[in-house]
Amino acid sequence: MSRDEHLFGPGPKRILALDGGGVRGIISLAFLERIEALLAARAGSEAGPEAGPEAGPGAGPAAPPFRLGDYFDLIGGTSTGSLIATGLALGFSVGQLIAMYLTLARQGFRGARWHGGILIPKFRTRPLVELLKRQIGETTLGSEQILTGLAIVAKRLDTGSVWVFHNNPRAPYFDPAERDPQAVPNRDLPLVNLVRASTAAPTFFAPERIEVARGVSGVFVDGGVSPHNNPSLLLLMLAGIEGYGYRWPLGAENLLLCSVGTGEQPVTHDSAALTAATSATVALHALTSTMNDCKWLNQALLQWIGVCPTLWPIDSEIGDLSHDRFGGGAFLHYLRYDLLLERRWLDRTLGLAATDRELAALARMDRPEQVERLLELGRAAAAVQVQDTHFPTRFDAVGQAAVA
Repeated sequence: MSRDEHLFGPGPKRILALDGGGVRGIISLAFLERIEALLAARAGSEAGPEAGPEAGPGAGPAAPPFRLGDYFDLIGGTSTGSLIATGLALGFSVGQLIAMYLTLARQGFRGARWHGGILIPKFRTRPLVELLKRQIGETTLGSEQILTGLAIVAKRLDTGSVWVFHNNPRAPYFDPAERDPQAVPNRDLPLVNLVRASTAAPTFFAPERIEVARGVSGVFVDGGVSPHNNPSLLLLMLAGIEGYGYRWPLGAENLLLCSVGTGEQPVTHDSAALTAATSATVALHALTSTMNDCKWLNQALLQWIGVCPTLWPIDSEIGDLSHDRFGGGAFLHYLRYDLLLERRWLDRTLGLAATDRELAALARMDRPEQVERLLELGRAAAAVQVQDTHFPTRFDAVGQAAVA
């Protein structure tokens, strides 16, 4: 199936939204690994880098290998999620991305020689860019190598605005020759630069400069410092708001949105210590708390307006919104998968034990030595959470036809 068939073909539409979270992106890949396997089995194919062998003498050739890009019509991500989304949209299997991610964790997070806390970024940019170029090459956002819809979320710091770069050829800035002759067409922007922009977390990586108009460069940082570190609500807006050009019909029968997190550790601070903390420490906690608020606001809104078989409790007052429905109807079929890095949750949900010290290290976004353990926990959570019935068969027809 071509990109345009995904974007403008008939039938229900499916969106995959991938959170930011640094090296914890390996948790998202653990969930995607199980989703890929379940959907591949349903489609009568295999999830892997190569097609399987023939069934036996006289049998026809095996079905081509299944990819999540065969199923989802739009794949979008923020920060580390943008890297995974790009790989999936280019036709990578989840297994290939896990292998790439393990390499990225070891080689892409190399400390800067003169790292100076908040003064100098913690990691060097060159190793990350070199790794991205080896995987993505010179591919641009408008390339036919991108098999499905792709959206990358970044924050333009010099104007304080959220930018979502996407490959819809009907979008105003994909090829804005008539609308704005001075604008650089989004179709010509290299994916390496867009992923670098979306992953440029302040204090970890340097900002990325991208020419957006002739002689005008925007300064871009990690999309996670916007309300859209979890890009689910933004991708729903992208699909449904007329100005973006998709104009997909809403409704639980028409639209499936699958959102995948990168793990979360519930945050609590000692009140006495926080009261006595420096202003810089308080400001940092306030910023991270705001990002967490945005995540849970997205979650509450999507559970409120959608049919959701994967409900998460929002707080002790409103619960999981299972008895609430905005306006009496549902705008979408909504799924959310994530891992809580919390001792009681791991024990109760997965039967796994972890110390508070280990969980504190796992919750960090910049600890590449933790990726194998994060992958293990993610796979355990995926085995429990992701069920075949979460993906109604009414959303299968187009995706299965692509690999049958």
